[in-house]
Amino acid sequence: MPKIFNVNWFRKGSDGTFLWPGYGDNVRILKWVFERVEGTAGAVETPIGYVPRKQDIDISGLSGIADKLDEILKVDNKEWLDECELIAEHQAKFGSKLPKEISSQFAALKARLTR
Repeated sequence: MPKIFNVNWFRKGSDGTFLWPGYGDNVRILKWVFERVEGTAGAVETPIGYVPRKQDIDISGLSGIADKLDEILKVDNKEWLDECELIAEHQAKFGSKLPKEISSQFAALKARLTR
């Protein structure tokens, strides 16, 4: 099976600023992705899949990011359930043409988020 990764580069903190510095530093996350595929980087299991452990993200030379890592890596079930409502609206556009595998995976995601 292929490895699938999801990244939200544009998450904002409570102060409205971006949590991750962006662009040139995105390679740090991509580095974790490649290391994860190679089996050399760790991860924590969450309802949405595996996310990096703090110590597996190379933040050397980045000021202020260490304090934000908990927020950057946090999986907020309520936020994800809110997003699921939008996903369900989108999936409804496909009607009976939506593959059952997508429907079942989506249902499983929602179930994991409500545990």
